[in-house]
Amino acid sequence: MANRTPVEILRQSRTVASVGISTDPAKEAHRVPAALVTIGFRIVPVHPTAEQILGVPAYPTLLDVPDDIEIDVVQVFRPSAEIPAIARDAVTVGAKALWMQIGLMSGDGRTIAEAGGLDVVESQCMATLSGMHGIDHRSD
Repeated sequence: MANRTPVEILRQSRTVASVGISTDPAKEAHRVPAALVTIGFRIVPVHPTAEQILGVPAYPTLLDVPDDIEIDVVQVFRPSAEIPAIARDAVTVGAKALWMQIGLMSGDGRTIAEAGGLDVVESQCMATLSGMHGIDHRSD
């Protein structure tokens, strides 16, 4: 499954674990996942202290997400230095892709994720790319 394009990942994914999602609606780390919800993605918030974001339960780490939630994409809004650890967790939970939002890149994170069989996208916005390609899962 590895080596899918970013658009293929978006078309084939439904559940996005958003690591570093913000509780502040003014921040991109909140607006982007909220925009994805409006086009039919299921967001699983990963935030160290929040109990709920976007009206759904939040989990302190990826490893705390219940096993019955199948994660398609791990979306990252954390500093690049944290990405290798997030990539390891993404592999552990069986995610299919690691997606680093705009401005985020990590060679080590990419290597870890790819070695674990994940597709990797760096420095791209999921919401913008979804909009550009007319991706809408609400009727799926």
